[in-house]
Amino acid sequence: MSNNNGMSDKVKSNVSKVKGEAKDQIGNAVGNSKMVTEGKKEKLKGKMQEEKGHAKDDNENHENKW
Repeated sequence: MSNNNGMSDKVKSNVSKVKGEAKDQIGNAVGNSKMVTEGKKEKLKGKMQEEKGHAKDDNENHENKW
């Protein structure tokens, strides 16, 4: 059984999403397209981390059934 559940990935996900949103908004406000792009990438990274966390949780739940 896995000792690493998906919670850490979900926390990382939220951090990435918040950082990404901040970069996106600030980039828009100051007209910095590079910062906007970085923000969008950071938000996407957060979504991927969230999915990884869900997958770990699903795997652990499946293992606990057996």
